Amino acid sequence: MRKNLFVMNCMGYSHKNSKGITYFLHSVVGKNGKTLFFFSKKSDGSIDLPQGYTIGENPRTGLPLLKKK
Repeated sequence: MRKNLFVMNCMGYSHKNSKGITYFLHSVVGKNGKTLFFFSKKSDGSIDLPQGYTIGENPRTGLPLLKKK
């Protein structure tokens, strides 16, 4: 019996911070219809970096920040 295995290796944007932890960019649409971007350690459902945005890092905590250009 042959099983069809489909592995999707499409990861979105990832950022490795100064502490060596990798974070992945995600988004969700809020109740008001605006898109909210956030970083998570989970790669499931990550997205690509949107145009017009850059990545920064909080120097104290090492958490990545999404900034408009």
